[in-house]
Amino acid sequence: MAATTSSNLANRLDSIVGAGRVRAPTDAEARAADTIVEPASVEEICEIVRMCEADRIALAPIGAARSLAGIRRSPVALGISMARLARIVAYEPDDMTIVAESGITVGRLNAAMADSRQRLPVDPCSPAMTTLGSLIGAAHSGPLRLSEGTSRDLLIGVRFVGHGGNLVHGGGRVVKNVAGYDLMKLMGGAFGTLGIVTEATFKVRPIPSDYCIAVIPHARAADAFAAACILNDSLPLSNLDILSPGLVTGFNSVGQFLLLAGFSGSPLEIGDQADRIRDLVGARGEILSADGALRSYELLRDIDFHSAPLAAQIAVPPASLARVLEACGNDTEFRAHAGSGVAQIILAGEHSAEAAAKAIARWREVARLARGSLRLIAAAPAIRDSLEFFDTPNAGALALMRRLKAAFDPAGIFNPGCFVGGI
Repeated sequence: MAATTSSNLANRLDSIVGAGRVRAPTDAEARAADTIVEPASVEEICEIVRMCEADRIALAPIGAARSLAGIRRSPVALGISMARLARIVAYEPDDMTIVAESGITVGRLNAAMADSRQRLPVDPCSPAMTTLGSLIGAAHSGPLRLSEGTSRDLLIGVRFVGHGGNLVHGGGRVVKNVAGYDLMKLMGGAFGTLGIVTEATFKVRPIPSDYCIAVIPHARAADAFAAACILNDSLPLSNLDILSPGLVTGFNSVGQFLLLAGFSGSPLEIGDQADRIRDLVGARGEILSADGALRSYELLRDIDFHSAPLAAQIAVPPASLARVLEACGNDTEFRAHAGSGVAQIILAGEHSAEAAAKAIARWREVARLARGSLRLIAAAPAIRDSLEFFDTPNAGALALMRRLKAAFDPAGIFNPGCFVGGI
């Protein structure tokens, strides 16, 4: 990348966006980018991308900066804040679709749909801070992935600024749209390495009339997973999760593994499912409703793995998850989405770079043996250089990824070095 002084870069950005919208990064932003610009239109982003391509200036889209702050080894030169592109473009309650700019948060989006009793049922940690751009780019999800899927399952249209400062779009505003390449799948989880998402169209779903959650402690992880298996085979649950003892803060379950089974529906359906849970797993634990259920669900959803010294996400066949987490070691704490085979894990305490590398190697090996995968969510800055954040795919897959990167980003400016194989 060409060297560009901060003052020179700021002056040139001022000429595009106007004075007062180029600034120094704050807090987490400082680990993602050296300078922040706040464009207020797609046209301004297009101009910024053209300027950066001409001078080979690395850039990255910035929401709350939590995702990139956790994984970038060094900041890019320019962070493009999406804070001023946070509007709802179109909302069609009858069609159950919504179009919004990528800077809006999941929390604001859902608040706008509350009167129609609808929501985007993807539940990342702290939705009030998670933008749609981050939701797509970092492939965030939460406990509801069991019943609702992930953002990739709900995304039906996308617009992004790519090579040449051109605005590209894929999909559309209707659910049954098969025109063009499936750019939605391509942009999901790409961490902004192929372009800057500016607008997204999602399917939305009704908000259930009632939600309850069974909170069931177990002395052993094996017992919690066995009970989860019984419930998953018997009931249509909203979420099914297990917390290790180190992550049960806020719950009255010190020193135990906690099984949390959420279920929703009409009052009649809720009552029936509560009875069946008691029949299936006995009288232990309690079934919470109303505000108590929502508080417990939010505690589960909002566990912040981004701020952990070392955190990763592991994905294996659901039947292998209990065995894999046990093999990760006694120094590992986890939140396991028991019905989907996905878990977020952290290495308890603080560790040297060598110890962190050994832990990652151990986790990655047990995931590989279970025919799964692992990617890091966050690592302390001091140890990042010694860690591989993604699994290395086979040669064919990696070559395909490199060809896509070269085709979408021939200048190599979009968030370089932040994806599989150093892409």
